[in-house]
Amino acid sequence: MLDQLFGSKTRTKILRMFFTKAQDRFFVREITRLIDERINSVRRELDNLENFGLVKSEADNNKKYYFLNHKFPLFKELKDLVIKSRFFIEKLYINKFKKLSGVKYLVLTGFFVDLKEETLTDILIIGKPSKVEVEKIVNIMSNEFIEDINYTIMDMKEFKYRQNMTDKFLYSILKNKKIIVIDKLGLDNNLSK
Repeated sequence: MLDQLFGSKTRTKILRMFFTKAQDRFFVREITRLIDERINSVRRELDNLENFGLVKSEADNNKKYYFLNHKFPLFKELKDLVIKSRFFIEKLYINKFKKLSGVKYLVLTGFFVDLKEETLTDILIIGKPSKVEVEKIVNIMSNEFIEDINYTIMDMKEFKYRQNMTDKFLYSILKNKKIIVIDKLGLDNNLSK
């Protein structure tokens, strides 16, 4: 969506990276590695964004660091746009997860719901999906969001064992804020009683 609006895939990735990590500073090679784009296109887009006033730079230890200009007049509006576009991307991947066979329960947590406390996983899957397919979707998501996304797959036997022993890891996910993608086990109904 943002690619069409901004006319550049590289610029979109840079904006998503900056607004996801709004307090951080980055040097060119680091940005190139994070967004997996060519160094020349990254430099060109950083120059464009700096000339536009959204990005600033400073030299430190013989490296040029780039960071967001929080005083840019349209800062809040652009940040909101980038964050809202994330929901369209999440919806795309949610649809991919729904097409997986063998999934009994799937929730997005952690990174996807901005929990205050640290979580050990961002995606919990209960069932027997293809690990290759899950990994393929998660790797693409990680690249898209410029964030390492952790996932956990439990088969029904492990889930029931953890559920019976009131496993802290499992219950922290079930009780906390989450986005329920698939619930064939009726867990959400049982927890709200």
